[in-house]
Amino acid sequence: MRLLAMTLFAGIAAAPAMAEYKTIGDVNTFRSVVEGRTLTRPLIKLQVLPGGKITGTGGGAEVSGSWDWKGQYFCRDLNWRGRDLGYNCQTVSINGGKIRFTADQGQGESADFRLR
Repeated sequence: MRLLAMTLFAGIAAAPAMAEYKTIGDVNTFRSVVEGRTLTRPLIKLQVLPGGKITGTGGGAEVSGSWDWKGQYFCRDLNWRGRDLGYNCQTVSINGGKIRFTADQGQGESADFRLR
């Protein structure tokens, strides 16, 4: 259960070399990538909505939260199973139909999602 909580936007994930991914540095590009799409990985399905909300499920439980964009970072505040997962600003990168979130302004752990 703890592993699932950590993988919700920038948790523990084995990931290919960063060179394959292109960093998204502005909110308009980010919105164009995620709008109308579902971010998926095993046991997790999330939507990042244009109005600043995050909704979905993780391990069969509701995930909710909010997001904004600061400088070149996606900043999110999440709740899962009644737990506050905290606020974190992350780099976002894309590679085809995959999107990667790297915690702590790109210095932390990464989580990769498929865009559906």
